[in-house]
Amino acid sequence: MSVPEEDRGGWCELVWELAAFARPSASEGERRAAELIAARLRERGCEATVERELAHGGYWHPIALANAIALGASAPAARGGRVRRGLAALAAGTAAAALWDDLGHGRRWFRRALLPRRATWNVLARAGDPAGARTVAFVAHHDAAHSGLVFHPALGRIGPRLSRERHERSSHTPPILRAVLVGPAAICAGSLLGGRAPLPAGRATLPAGGALLRAGGRAALALGRAFALGTIAAMLDIGLREAVPGANDNLAAVGALAALAERLEERGAVGVRVLLISTGSEESFSEGMQGLIERHRDELDPASTEFVCLECLGGSTLIVLEGEGMLRMRDYPREQRESLARAAERAGVAIARGLRTVGATDGLIALRAGYPTVTLASVESNKLPLNYHWPSDVPERLHWDTVERAIAVCEAYVRNRAAAPAATAAPASTLPAS
Repeated sequence: MSVPEEDRGGWCELVWELAAFARPSASEGERRAAELIAARLRERGCEATVERELAHGGYWHPIALANAIALGASAPAARGGRVRRGLAALAAGTAAAALWDDLGHGRRWFRRALLPRRATWNVLARAGDPAGARTVAFVAHHDAAHSGLVFHPALGRIGPRLSRERHERSSHTPPILRAVLVGPAAICAGSLLGGRAPLPAGRATLPAGGALLRAGGRAALALGRAFALGTIAAMLDIGLREAVPGANDNLAAVGALAALAERLEERGAVGVRVLLISTGSEESFSEGMQGLIERHRDELDPASTEFVCLECLGGSTLIVLEGEGMLRMRDYPREQRESLARAAERAGVAIARGLRTVGATDGLIALRAGYPTVTLASVESNKLPLNYHWPSDVPERLHWDTVERAIAVCEAYVRNRAAAPAATAAPASTLPAS
């Protein structure tokens, strides 16, 4: 790792300045960060605004609440008759559906209906050619994640040590967030199968099939309770911890936005309108990005607008992310992935391919909204971001040279778009269905 030097420019100073104070999602620190970023982008000739949206500001509350609802339903499911089991299955099934929607970056109906919301703050800056026929939107985020034992760096080293060959062949790490869905789903199944349902009148024993169903129901309920309790404990641990400095996740990308603004001010980008976006509440499952898309959807035509998400750029290996998804993997359009790789080639930057993330970025919101989208990121040898959601995510530990290479790739992406025919952006109809 190299120590940042003065000649790296104001973008480096911005990373240090923002890392010096706490920025949890939908907080006063997040608002302060948004104002600082907007001011820095204005200094570089951008028209920058700070926009207020509403967000719950955390993911541990909806996940824990859904599992608590399912856990509460498991008691009547184990003791009651058909009506109680049916109601228990309905409650647990609703909790499972809520988690599927929330982790999939869907409508957020569960958290919006039951949980309070507060202000979150996005930065939207305009650069490049305001009359350009094509729009390229670069997206970072300035809020910081809470830590938790589930993010301990030692856990990310287990897979490579147990099976190095399998780890090297895999395109992503294990999808651990699927575990938070197991409790409600298993309790729903156990409720339907029967748990400890009483015998029908006049019956001393159950038929063999019924006994098997009842045994399966008991096992499903026991499994569901164990996973629900474990999930609730993990979410409470996260919620009680402080936000990390977030230098890699995701201030390195915010610095890249500032550097790109400086380069566009100096050299321009004829034919391409560039949006520089830094969102709030990304760490609460991209609530800020969801609000931004809802606000600006009418002015951003998917036929001429594409999104490049910048995520965790301070690691050792720069990558074109092929796809993402916590529950269901969604690949980005091939044309956008290849375009990002060509931009790296133009910039003379080595870039890795073939990796996907079982996390989720702001890019997933744009992708589900029908926009051509791709993500530029970086990882370590364990295929995870550097110091992910851990207190060690400080500026001193960044690979500053990697951030500089990422900035060069972003500029080359804009230059390629400026030189390409207007039809380069993939039409929305080629995107995966949501």
